[in-house]
Amino acid sequence: MEAVIKRIDSPEKCEIFAKNALNKGREDMAKLAKQRAIQLRAEVHGATTEAEKEALEAVYAYEQVLSARNGKKTRASRTWPMIERHGIINAVERAVNRTAETQGYTALVEMGLEEYAFEAVILRYPDQFSESAVEISQQRIDEWKSA
Repeated sequence: MEAVIKRIDSPEKCEIFAKNALNKGREDMAKLAKQRAIQLRAEVHGATTEAEKEALEAVYAYEQVLSARNGKKTRASRTWPMIERHGIINAVERAVNRTAETQGYTALVEMGLEEYAFEAVILRYPDQFSESAVEISQQRIDEWKSA
């Protein structure tokens, strides 16, 4: 990540930076600033493992997508209560183990944030999740790549 972006210390400043970068035609810098905003938001939750941190980043990336689509700040209103009840790792597991695929992957791809899909997080940390969650995640990502 660019040094100038690493020095940004709040999600709000990241969003301003991203907006300015887009105005100057620097989509690459805007994407990095958006990723930094996601990281900063996830750090507040005090994740104890990299898998937890990346799962939280996935939730914030999804919120970023929802907010962009709706034109206003939008929370992942079903996901946060599930995280509060079951913890982040179990919430991700439960979301992926549903018969319908997790919402938002297409939107994440459109914003260049596909690495934040729950399925991608699971595949990066397969030892943190059940065998079935890993299998489902691999199948979905294979399907998405072939589509």
